[in-house]
Amino acid sequence: MNDPSTLLQQAVNEQYGLFINGKFVTAHSGRFIDSLNPTNDQPWYQISDADEHDIDAAVSAAKNALKDPAWAHLTQTARGKLVHRLGELIGEHAERFAEIETRDNGKLIKEMRAQMSVMPDSYYYYAGLADKIHGETIPINKRDVFNFTMREPIGVVAVIIPWNSPLYLMAHALAPCLAIGNTVVVKPAENTSASALEFAELVREAGFPPGVFNVVTGIGETAGDALARHPGVNKIAFTGGTETGRKIAANAAANLVPCTMELGGKSPHVVFADADPERAANGIVAGVFAAGGQTCIAGSRCFLQETIYDQVLKKLSDRASRVVIGDPMDDKTELGPLALKAQLQRVEKYVGLGLGEGGQVRAGGKRPSAPLDKGYYYEPTVFTDISNDMRIAREEIFGPVVAVMPFKDEKELIEKANDTVYGLAAGIWTQDIDRAMRFARDIDAGTVWVNTYRNASFMSPFGGFKQSGYGKHNGFESIREYTRLKNIVVDYSGSTQDPFVMKLK
Repeated sequence: MNDPSTLLQQAVNEQYGLFINGKFVTAHSGRFIDSLNPTNDQPWYQISDADEHDIDAAVSAAKNALKDPAWAHLTQTARGKLVHRLGELIGEHAERFAEIETRDNGKLIKEMRAQMSVMPDSYYYYAGLADKIHGETIPINKRDVFNFTMREPIGVVAVIIPWNSPLYLMAHALAPCLAIGNTVVVKPAENTSASALEFAELVREAGFPPGVFNVVTGIGETAGDALARHPGVNKIAFTGGTETGRKIAANAAANLVPCTMELGGKSPHVVFADADPERAANGIVAGVFAAGGQTCIAGSRCFLQETIYDQVLKKLSDRASRVVIGDPMDDKTELGPLALKAQLQRVEKYVGLGLGEGGQVRAGGKRPSAPLDKGYYYEPTVFTDISNDMRIAREEIFGPVVAVMPFKDEKELIEKANDTVYGLAAGIWTQDIDRAMRFARDIDAGTVWVNTYRNASFMSPFGGFKQSGYGKHNGFESIREYTRLKNIVVDYSGSTQDPFVMKLK
């Protein structure tokens, strides 16, 4: 078997240009940014630092491709075949992309392999939908009039993706966009750009015309901001933090551009007394410690019914203390490093806040010892003695930290669970189907899991409420997100109407 470190060196370049109009080009500034390996805080490649000149070039390339007959005149079936071929290529290169993203953001290699293994199916799904996108014939109260709708590509879509699962989250927007006939400018996080840049080679190999897919890299405050406010962009798809989402939405509003926003979360994860304690504790671990807690759906507010509070808390704390922390490339590792030094500092800040507010640490609460202290590692942390008004229970941490709180009954639980500005996801463990259905009805969350957590499918619509964003990824809902609906009215009566009176009947 090949040495994974050797494979990784083969998988990435020392320096990357921007991918614009089907080729890699030098950034206008000539500057590069180091990308750091989170396991050792050392640089391992550089990306180009794009500015507004580069953004304008990428958007112009996408606009031109949108009208180019090589793309615009393709039949829906032909587009679907291109998207299907792209899915096949992703499958062929899945191991390489898993290794790149593990090296880039510290996620477990076994998790990234799982993501890459299902990603082709997302592209196959939308490839199959490409020639099934259609409008409707609508009856109206007029004779001799044919009234119908059609769905068209929305245009140039800016896809701004985060650092926690770059290709997986890019697929949420890219797969439907390409199937529909849109063109795309992708802005990956400056810390984890290698996989999107390598992905560009697959798009080219699949046979997509130049300009249909573009990748611009650089700092969010410059490159990302310039992309969000560019007047040539027709739609923005953003996945990331709520504060950044507000800024992007404000830029989009200035151009009257629609957005799909998947933002932050502080999801309630609930265990009732009739649940299986072992399954529930394992579900909590999966919900908040998997991926190092660096997921918007993390079940970071854990509510345990009073009568089983001590029992489940002990199981949770014991399991947290046994989590194997180490090299994410090792299949035995259960928790790798956080993706960024800034994220490690954020986790440390919130643990300090939690202690300052009177919370108690039942497990974790510190960085591991040498040699892991060279990377961005942090122990899985369980907080108790928490009230729902503490900052540690209200603000998104995006790390392996869970706040555990007791509750008495359903009424109290719903009040506490909904007492948050977020509404992305929620989970409940119970054997009472009536209770589960009431919870699903009453909770303010876009996704509700019953006796499971972090259980996702590209076929199911995903998106949040409140400050967790708006719009939906995945499933057929994405087709609505990335098309524009046109109404066409054909009068075949042959009659002449009064030019000064609207024809209402």
